[in-house]
Amino acid sequence: MLVISLLVGLAFNIIVCQSKIYGSVADLPGLTYDFIVVGGGTAGSVVASRLTENPAWSVLVLEAGVTNDGVILSEAPALVNQMLSHPIWSWNYSTIPQPGLNGRAVSYQRAHILGGCSAHNGMFYTRGSADDFDRYAELTGDSGWSWDGIFPYFFKNERWTEPADHHDTRGQYNPRVHSLTGKTGVSLPGYRWPVGSRVMQTTKELPDDFPFNLDYNSGNPLGVGWLQYTIGGGERSSAATSYLTSDVQQRPNLHILLTARVFSLLSNKSNRLSFNGVQFSHNGSPALFTVSAKKEIVLSAGTIGTPHVLMHSGVGNKADLEGLGIPVLLDLPSLGQNISDHAAATTTWLVNSTDTQDELGQNMTFFNEAFAEWNSTRTGPFTTLGITHIGLARLNEGDEIFKRFEDPAAGPRTPHMELQFTSGTFGGLRVGHYFSINVAVASPLSRGSIKLNSSNPLDPPLIDAGLLQSDFDVFVIQEAIKMAQKFVTAPVWKGYILEQITPPTNITTDSALIDFIRTTAGTSSHLAGSAGMSARNAGYGVVDPDLLLKGAVGVRIVDASVLPRIPSAHTQAATYVVAEKGSDLIKQAWS
Repeated sequence: MLVISLLVGLAFNIIVCQSKIYGSVADLPGLTYDFIVVGGGTAGSVVASRLTENPAWSVLVLEAGVTNDGVILSEAPALVNQMLSHPIWSWNYSTIPQPGLNGRAVSYQRAHILGGCSAHNGMFYTRGSADDFDRYAELTGDSGWSWDGIFPYFFKNERWTEPADHHDTRGQYNPRVHSLTGKTGVSLPGYRWPVGSRVMQTTKELPDDFPFNLDYNSGNPLGVGWLQYTIGGGERSSAATSYLTSDVQQRPNLHILLTARVFSLLSNKSNRLSFNGVQFSHNGSPALFTVSAKKEIVLSAGTIGTPHVLMHSGVGNKADLEGLGIPVLLDLPSLGQNISDHAAATTTWLVNSTDTQDELGQNMTFFNEAFAEWNSTRTGPFTTLGITHIGLARLNEGDEIFKRFEDPAAGPRTPHMELQFTSGTFGGLRVGHYFSINVAVASPLSRGSIKLNSSNPLDPPLIDAGLLQSDFDVFVIQEAIKMAQKFVTAPVWKGYILEQITPPTNITTDSALIDFIRTTAGTSSHLAGSAGMSARNAGYGVVDPDLLLKGAVGVRIVDASVLPRIPSAHTQAATYVVAEKGSDLIKQAWS
């Protein structure tokens, strides 16, 4: 599409001209700092902002990607699919072949831009269940990770804002569980796709199956509720735009170096388990640079990047590292293990309407008018996605599957599945107009791993997302699809739904549905757990509850990799509170 090409070109021009953040190692004021933050993504941006609130502490952020400034595809919510599909702002990873997906390897989105995945994702703001965090407290032996312990950090992060269209939001959320004073903008959809009213009517016509939940972010997410997005003022609110604002960037103690590819952490010559250096390349040059941390190195490179850096530093499974010829400094077998993701599939129906988000991709006049409206006033269809609501549900307690598998959900308030009610097709790839319900496993039993591909830090790691590894997860997707099909049997859909497109109507048996799932399902790009927390005296895990690397000195991990189980939610909100709490832990340790 010509318009998208022009927008990408505009972003390139701004990237070249942007000058507030360092573009050269030579321009840095020095090579020694109090704290070095590896990764300027969702968590790293928070940590950098919070630590530099103390003017006595110097902080260097090493971000492998480019600036987010002026990247229209990131700023305009409706352009998220174009943002995700463009290689400029992605690491362009792929998984290894997934047995659970009939041997398919799938692309794996990780952002390569300041702000990380918060500048690159679907902007869902979902916290998870109270059970999720209470389980973290149980697994770590630290009540600070419980729902009650962590809840103030949701408020510290969130800044609830009016939707872009300023519609009356009474009855669409619970203001008592939201904050007006945080950093990251959160709002309800700012454009009213008509399908939203049909979703709401379904909760009235089929209330036993699809009860309305006023606010799924209350700690009890079960039911159908209005989707909350990290959108403020009609544009994406990312960690970069909310924590690394222009005034923060101008702090004399904050230094951000872009296109800095970290190779490894360096240990102290007098103590090989004490790390105080970071080795990196810059802007694709073969030259290597070293910077030193006087206090701590904070690893915020994400669930894939964090173990990748540590393993190349000699930390990880001893046998694996020795097999690649990497000298072992710390044998930590749990590193890179126990990762999980929310496997997902899509159900789609052709509808009797042209008023869906599909129109943006099929009507150039409508696209241009909508973009002009957004560009001028930050209102209109570009202010949101086509997803108006989400539903979170549990399997039936008496399902036979529980005779074969232990329930992986954290507790009775925790969903097994998520349904995303969408005006249009997911990704907008079909001709025509559609209603979709994207379904995902909210509490997966499947597990995967991150391992090194070679001893070369520039080689991508081996990503085994473990998608649908467990038959339990396949069963959840089956039941979620059946629930989606039941959803559109409500009277309100009569005359609107014309034809089921996916799964194909000739799929009439469970075995055929399973084959469809394994052939078409994919990832939500929500990997978590590769550097999981555990109790201080545990014989497993990667970090203690204070997020310090077990068995080492000078390294703290602050990102989604520390979550010992994936939350039953999109991981953005959980990552923000890990970063906020992690920042406080660092401040307490050094104040």
